[in-house]
Amino acid sequence: MKIFDVIQIDFKHIIFPIIYIILGIICYKIAKKIINQALCKTSKLKGHQRQRANTIRIVILNIIKYVIGALVLLAILANFGINVKSIVAGLGITTAIIGLAFQDLAKDFIAGISIITENQFEVGDTIEYDGFMGEVVFLGLKTTRIRDYKGATKIIANHKLDTVINYSLHDSLAVVDLGISYEEDPSKVSTALEEIKKEVEGKIPNATGELQVWGLDEFDESNMKYRIVVETKPNEQYGAQRFLRSEFKKGLDKRNIKVSYPQIEVHNGK
Repeated sequence: MKIFDVIQIDFKHIIFPIIYIILGIICYKIAKKIINQALCKTSKLKGHQRQRANTIRIVILNIIKYVIGALVLLAILANFGINVKSIVAGLGITTAIIGLAFQDLAKDFIAGISIITENQFEVGDTIEYDGFMGEVVFLGLKTTRIRDYKGATKIIANHKLDTVINYSLHDSLAVVDLGISYEEDPSKVSTALEEIKKEVEGKIPNATGELQVWGLDEFDESNMKYRIVVETKPNEQYGAQRFLRSEFKKGLDKRNIKVSYPQIEVHNGK
């Protein structure tokens, strides 16, 4: 009877851990399949969207793997008669201590996941944080790197990115103000601007909308301000503005319409 009890105990200690491990593997594979079907349809995604989807998938699968591994280990320990409750309580205290020591790291990790899952911004976007504007060149779970047009790179902890301006979510607006001399006839100027508009339409780099002549916008100290605008691809407004200034200046010169510039009149007293 004693021999039978020993064999039964050994059988329990050998078979049950194997069953727990197999169940853990099966649960992980099922979870992995579900996650892959939900997040890993990367064939329809392009560029950084595919990278973001893969990042989310890897993070979730790692969390699931560690949770299942911990549960399997606790089940095996309980099978050998070890007091699992005391271990769990000890782990809780240890986790609390580690959490306090690495709370900023945890905040960065959570914030990084939030940025990725909510698509707040991604690599290639132009964003502004705390007065620093540049292109996102790296997006990780701990830090984000932004590089400005001068080449300076700012490294920011993710949990600090609570107020960010993203300039890449929508089209930009190129705005050009033309200063026309007060000597010119406003009706003549308006007609000339409409004519030049027809000449440059379809040639504006990275334009996504129709060129619009808003007309006389304000009276300045030395000129009349005429405004022209056009929508462009995100962050491409500067090139469009340079092009429009050049083309409209040429067109106005051909029509003998004077584009004014700041002047200072000096009178000599006698």
